Amino acid sequence: MTTVDEIAPKTYRLSTYVPEIRFQFAQFVVDDDEPVLLHTGMRVLFPQVRDAVARVLDPARVRWIGFSHFEADECGALNEWLALAPAATPVCSVVGALVSVNDFALRPARGMQDGETLATGACRFRFLRTPHVPHGWEAGLLFEETGRTLFCSDLFHQNGDVEATTTADLAGRARDTLVSYEGGPFARYLPYTPYTDETLQRLAALAPARIAPMHGSTFIGDGARALRDLAVVFRDVLGPAK
Repeated sequence: MTTVDEIAPKTYRLSTYVPEIRFQFAQFVVDDDEPVLLHTGMRVLFPQVRDAVARVLDPARVRWIGFSHFEADECGALNEWLALAPAATPVCSVVGALVSVNDFALRPARGMQDGETLATGACRFRFLRTPHVPHGWEAGLLFEETGRTLFCSDLFHQNGDVEATTTADLAGRARDTLVSYEGGPFARYLPYTPYTDETLQRLAALAPARIAPMHGSTFIGDGARALRDLAVVFRDVLGPAK
């Protein structure tokens, strides 16, 4: 079952827990003049996600579909959503649009440049180009400036069926997840490059009030500190051998 929780005014977290892999898959809906869906989930989850969105607004009203990078849990059900919502447009990086999305999707994406903004009514989304953070050279993240929510994709990944929101140490949870993957097939699924720390520090400078991961609890609190702490975790766990 997909749960629905309001994590900020008119911003909803939809979460489906898959116990076989101890993963939550979260999408986010922003109920604005031009409604936004962030992440589609995989195609197999489309019926559940669609019905969860319907508990917030008419799914056919979705105007923008945003995601970080080209991966099944980010945009696997994109075409199902484009068929359902006739005015919907994908939103991703320029690179993502050029190399993957415009070939895959029923309609072309709005490819966004670094720092470009998208106004949807009361909300304003700033696109941040973040190559290889969390992963993929086309990666980017959206920061909603009005409520100061960073939709961070796979950053702060937490395993388990965790609560919708938390004020707990999110970087510590992310460390536990990364360490648990060492030696297994998911080891180093997040790359560490010479630009990783710089990117995380840039995100910290946004001083988000909320950090909304795709896998795990949404953090409410000092987002700048959480991102700086995550930078330390990445250096410790993923960084080059000392």
